[in-house]
Amino acid sequence: MPLAVRAAVLDEPGTPLRVEELTLAEPKEGEVLVRIQAAGVCHTDLHYLAGDLTCATPIVPGHEGAGIVEQVGPGVTRVRPGDHVVLMWRPRCGNCAYCSTGRPALCESARIQIATNGLLDGTTRLRRGAEDVHHLLGASCFAERCVVAEQSVVPVPADIPPRIAALVGCAVVTGVGSVLNVVTGAAGSSVLVVGAGGVGLSSVIGARLVGAGQIIVADVVPQRLELAARLGATHTIDTREVDLVDAVHDICADGVDWALEAVGRARTIEQSFAALRKGGAVVAIGLGRVGATFEVPINQLVQQEKRLIGSLYGSANTVTDIPKLLELYRAGRLPLDELLGPAYPLSKVNDACQALLDGAVGRVVLDLDLDHDEEA
Repeated sequence: MPLAVRAAVLDEPGTPLRVEELTLAEPKEGEVLVRIQAAGVCHTDLHYLAGDLTCATPIVPGHEGAGIVEQVGPGVTRVRPGDHVVLMWRPRCGNCAYCSTGRPALCESARIQIATNGLLDGTTRLRRGAEDVHHLLGASCFAERCVVAEQSVVPVPADIPPRIAALVGCAVVTGVGSVLNVVTGAAGSSVLVVGAGGVGLSSVIGARLVGAGQIIVADVVPQRLELAARLGATHTIDTREVDLVDAVHDICADGVDWALEAVGRARTIEQSFAALRKGGAVVAIGLGRVGATFEVPINQLVQQEKRLIGSLYGSANTVTDIPKLLELYRAGRLPLDELLGPAYPLSKVNDACQALLDGAVGRVVLDLDLDHDEEA
């Protein structure tokens, strides 16, 4: 039987989200129904809300979520009702050329979800009266419940706090993963992290985990820089006050070995490139608006052997990397509790998005239990 669920709906880019009741169909073959406990608010969501990234509307945003499986469709074998899971906004089919060669973040099946704003069969399980409502990145977890493909969930231990589990599904696996899976020879090296949001701070945690010698963090919010220092940054740069490149060269005369750009802006990518030493590399992990470009000096690229690397979703094998990251958290090796920022109920989703825009410290999270507390 279809369920009535409360969800945040985007009708048009540039307009506020509306929390309203939708109809959610039962999971079909290979799909699962998840009751959402927590959902992180990511800048990627804001890109879709603003129209910087395009999607079909109406649509339910949210791609960084965690919850409990309530129902499974025919053919589902990896999870069962009662399992705690993290959502993945890039499914892992396990069969395509990318999955087969160890690059599941580029899995071909994601193209269907992106092109149709539906699930893996290209259709939606959400309706508003007679109108179809679309799924963002196959997840749509700004809602009480969602139906997702089995390939879009990872089982996790039940004792992991939901807010932590949600963060690991996007910000943490992207930031920590970019260090573990892309940065090589990091022990003792110099690492610049540009942007101290959820992904950038996760990169700081990753750089500390692997023993980077100097961890330099740049941002425009002093409180974020203070948190970065607590998480392992050896130097911080407030780019409202000083030039990023000059400040980096004051710390490392020859420049840094690695720069992780977590903002997704042309200017900061160009600055990250300029801050490299010879043979250094920029790892771009922040998404920008559709069509955005940047410039780099060709002769520096060639004569100084600088490199530019893109990394999607931490270049991770999420099915195995997410459980490993949670085990590191349980062992006290990843201080993920420090990443948690303000929490909001689903009913205050627009306030949560505004908090992120205003420079909230730590990851802004929707906590669905807060809605139950309000109702009580």
